[in-house]
Amino acid sequence: MPETVIRPHVIALLCDSDFRYRHDTKTWSHVDGRPFTKEEQSTALDATRYEFEEFAAQHTRYMEYRRTLEEAPEALQQFLAPFMEQLTTKTLGNAVEYMSEDERTELDRLLGLIIEHPRPFTPYTF
Repeated sequence: MPETVIRPHVIALLCDSDFRYRHDTKTWSHVDGRPFTKEEQSTALDATRYEFEEFAAQHTRYMEYRRTLEEAPEALQQFLAPFMEQLTTKTLGNAVEYMSEDERTELDRLLGLIIEHPRPFTPYTF
């Protein structure tokens, strides 16, 4: 049976990797530009298929999170459009009066996405 142990320190290193090869150090580098040490390069190259799959799954979830943040302003406009159509005086406060509790919850979620500063990609966060 193949080994499926995932080492958290390897995932953390992969999540902090810029996979472009640096000719000056013959290594990859960290996201902030620091070159890998020889030990870090060795660790990254020794990552198992399962560790790369785990890293890829976390990165996919992070990219979905970023896409959700980017799409939030348009989603808010689409969400509010039916309420605004019903109003003579088109204000957010007036629109809220027409919303159910579930709709107000969705409004809060969308507003939260708009004001949230994007979090960085870090291991085991997404």
